[in-house]
Amino acid sequence: MTDTHTMASAGGETKSRSMLTWILGALSIFAPFSTDMYLSGFNLMASDFDTSMSQVQLSLSTFFVGMAIGQLLYGPLIDRYGRRVPLLGGVALFIVTSLAILYVLNIEGLIGLRFFQAIGGCSGMVISRAIIQDLFDEQEAAKALSLMMVVQTVGPITAPVIGAYLLVFGGWKAVFTFLVAFGVICWLITAKWVPESLPVERRQKQNIGEMMTVFKRFLCDWRFMSPTLAGSFSNSVMFCFITGSPFVLMQLFGMGRETYGWMFSGTAAGMVITSQANRMLLKRFTPKLLFTASIIISLVASVALVLVRNTDQLWLFMIPLFVCVSMVPMVCANSIAIAMSVSGRDAGSASSLVGVCQFAFAGAISAIVGALHNGTSLPMCGMILVCTVLAFVVNYLGHKAPAK
Repeated sequence: MTDTHTMASAGGETKSRSMLTWILGALSIFAPFSTDMYLSGFNLMASDFDTSMSQVQLSLSTFFVGMAIGQLLYGPLIDRYGRRVPLLGGVALFIVTSLAILYVLNIEGLIGLRFFQAIGGCSGMVISRAIIQDLFDEQEAAKALSLMMVVQTVGPITAPVIGAYLLVFGGWKAVFTFLVAFGVICWLITAKWVPESLPVERRQKQNIGEMMTVFKRFLCDWRFMSPTLAGSFSNSVMFCFITGSPFVLMQLFGMGRETYGWMFSGTAAGMVITSQANRMLLKRFTPKLLFTASIIISLVASVALVLVRNTDQLWLFMIPLFVCVSMVPMVCANSIAIAMSVSGRDAGSASSLVGVCQFAFAGAISAIVGALHNGTSLPMCGMILVCTVLAFVVNYLGHKAPAK
């Protein structure tokens, strides 16, 4: 009887953790929904605001900057005050700013609101990683993060398609109306189902200023910084694709708006495959081994992408591009698990640093892709190669560094 009860309890706990992981994954897709859904509507927004495409693109870069700064702020807050209240507050900020965007009168107002929308939206990403670190060890955390990546890829898969049809039937404001509704649903689910995972006795007692010194400790710890930097460079591949693909695929290869949305979704479907594969492979291999292997695969694919970039055959161009983008979840899930495993009681601050690196690099590299625009696919393809080379070098140096 006792054994049966124990097994039932264990099964219930596993089911509960699985459901929580799915919810945390949903809370982490504010970013792809807020970026990918309106990409093909840049020209409509430029027309409505009587401005240039480059000004509209600035709303994308500003969003990435807000994501980076927001994650820096949440780390100390959630280590001192717990996970639940800052999470609910962040989602509420996302809802309010998304609603305000519907009434903005000029492009400057849109850019400013996008900054604060990102600060609210990034709460789910930071706090979800911290909750997983509260509840799982490194191996199980890598599996949970892989499952989260599956949920997160719902954003890149569905956002371009949903966005394309919303733009056709309701214009760009329909996209932000959708974001308001999605935010409200996520807030209600969080309020009901996401528990507080950091007990009061485990919370940091220092003031916020003192807690900021924790960042210095992580920045000086190569065990943390090596996987964080390598993962951030690899994650930037996705943002090279997001920034460069509308021009490359719609202008150079002549895709229509709806076709582009479906293609984007097909590429994102590859991310689901690698996320699921990573979960299965973790039953036999360590996160460190899979991390290194996935970086090497990405590097080979990025070299191939540069070599075939001048082809007029779309399928030949898409194969290495598909591999490069698809490997991002495998690299990132394992890099985050490795980095967070050394965080100890400062999981919130560690999670925020991971996020800061990811989105600071994403914002900078997406801006570089835009600045290098020369009417060819080289800026996008070349920066993808640069990102994967840097990821490979940093990971190699991490293996060479002496362990503490």
